[in-house]
Amino acid sequence: MIRFGVIGTNWITEAFLQAASGVEGCQLTAVYSRTEERARQFAEKHGAPYWFTDLKAMAASDQLDAVYIASPNAFHAEQAILYMEHGKHVLCEKPMASNVLEVQQMVAAAGRNKVVLMEALKSTLTPGFAAIQEQLPKLGTIRRYFASYGQYSSRYDAYKQGNVLNAFKPELSNGSLMDLGVYCVYPLAVLFGRPEKLQANGLKLTSGADGQGSLLLHYPDMEGVILHSKIAHSYLPSEIQGEDAALVIDRINDPQHITLHYRDGSKETVFTHEENTDPAVSNTMVYEVQEFVSLIRKGQLQSSVNSHLSSLIAAEMMEEARRQFGLRYPADE
Repeated sequence: MIRFGVIGTNWITEAFLQAASGVEGCQLTAVYSRTEERARQFAEKHGAPYWFTDLKAMAASDQLDAVYIASPNAFHAEQAILYMEHGKHVLCEKPMASNVLEVQQMVAAAGRNKVVLMEALKSTLTPGFAAIQEQLPKLGTIRRYFASYGQYSSRYDAYKQGNVLNAFKPELSNGSLMDLGVYCVYPLAVLFGRPEKLQANGLKLTSGADGQGSLLLHYPDMEGVILHSKIAHSYLPSEIQGEDAALVIDRINDPQHITLHYRDGSKETVFTHEENTDPAVSNTMVYEVQEFVSLIRKGQLQSSVNSHLSSLIAAEMMEEARRQFGLRYPADE
């Protein structure tokens, strides 16, 4: 039995616990929150026997083997390193950290302590993403990766009324690129590795956070194009274009329907969520929990998909993009 602690008591932690409940061999034993009342309430709601308001005390506890970190982005690195130094395995919400240096420090801590460190980017561990990887040879020479993720934030209305919530606070390393753009950037890193060159634009809001932006990535024989936004909704699918065919992906953040379009005009549905996944799996975070638990059981220290290198390359792209449109976080100083 792998005993989990969680840092963060928001909706994403609720979703994680719902997913983990469907994975055999893992159990929630500890909850951290800044206030005792919230920590106790959350622990009691989910059946955790222990709750903490002191991160160091929870890290030192012998009541957990691993921790899921869902705190604001700015705290990921410090918290992850603390827990890894206490021998705990870490599943860290995306983005892994605020910048490249923090990711490097996290990877070094994982290596020193021989523990699993994995970025909780769910989409690249789903059956839909596995289908994308399997279909790539049918495309011929690949020439373009196009990914779009625009989702009007439920917190943007409050922002426009003068109430700046966490989603639009640069001091927490938040904004469109880190929160939504990462869903476009990370698959590119997994599939095609490090680009030779990057050009980026971003629209900065008055809070200092970015509301939307775009990236153009240059590879020796192809290019990547990424669009992301938290202030406008997009209904565009994503696409990987080759000389022989194109792969059309309904949602890059959670691939549910994938179609192969050949140059002669014919097309083939190569994946649908309904036909290719367990009907009981309604929460696709299940796959990241399964991957993480499997790594711990097998004694493997990193995922072959959500690898340390993939996380590092994604961090490099996002940090360079921010540099180009002039967005620095306090964590960068």
